Amino acid sequence: MTIDIISTDKAPAAIGPYVQGKIAGDFLFASGQIPLDPKTGEIVGSTITEQTEQVLKNIKALLDAAKTDVDHVVKTTCFLSDMENFVPFNTAYAKAFGEIVPARSAVEVARLPKDVLVEVEIIAYLGK
Repeated sequence: MTIDIISTDKAPAAIGPYVQGKIAGDFLFASGQIPLDPKTGEIVGSTITEQTEQVLKNIKALLDAAKTDVDHVVKTTCFLSDMENFVPFNTAYAKAFGEIVPARSAVEVARLPKDVLVEVEIIAYLGK
């Protein structure tokens, strides 16, 4: 099996010892995305809606780099710093994924990198 690294300047650079994503066989495994501007590295937005929208833009950039789209995302894991943000998070999330929503886990965590409100990681199927 071939494993390829996904890297794009249209999503934030890794802020630790990891890659943006890896393609293993027919699957893309993308590292968790937080709401960073890919150009400046600064946090985008102060609300859960703004931050979720930026996270999903970053995910779409990784999917583009892998030559696929949100319709091929089969699983997401969503980390929220406060479950009180679940409803507005869901609204922004549903808007980004449309009718073909992936399987999902959503959990509240004590803290996220850079104290952001949300982080999302994905697995996408690249096969036919």
